[in-house]
Amino acid sequence: RTTMAFTAQKCGICFQPPSIVLIYKDHGQDKTRRRVMPVRNFSKFSDCSMAAEQLKNNPRHKVYLEGVSLRQLQKLYSLLRGHLGGESLAESLEKFQQEDTIDLEEDMNKLDDKELAKRKSIMDELFEKNRKRKDDPDFVYDIEVEFPQDEQLESCGWDMESDEEI
Repeated sequence: RTTMAFTAQKCGICFQPPSIVLIYKDHGQDKTRRRVMPVRNFSKFSDCSMAAEQLKNNPRHKVYLEGVSLRQLQKLYSLLRGHLGGESLAESLEKFQQEDTIDLEEDMNKLDDKELAKRKSIMDELFEKNRKRKDDPDFVYDIEVEFPQDEQLESCGWDMESDEEI
């Protein structure tokens, strides 16, 4: 099994000249390096998702960007698009934060495939961020929870119907 030769440590954006900057660890030489990937043919009207996918799948940069999520690259491109559109960094970050937040009251059955995929990717990233792994210091294998029995349990209408059918 091959191990990754590079581990991404930080990924950011440079506005002048427009470029994605990656700080990564080169395990072959045990050094920390910086890779600057220029952003070409990108305007305030460009699609950030498509640009992020093209960069992530670019043969020249693919090995270096394995540890960088597509979501993070989309965020960097949206910051660049905001900058090109005349927004301040704070405005661009706030706008992205609003798009990046999931409304719990939203009916996701009414979304188109692209928007639904976006929401799922946000949820996947949040899950991975909050996930507890075996090697985490606060990992507990078998958690037992006692639920209070003091309150009156509510019955559901569908519970009653299924009992009668059996």
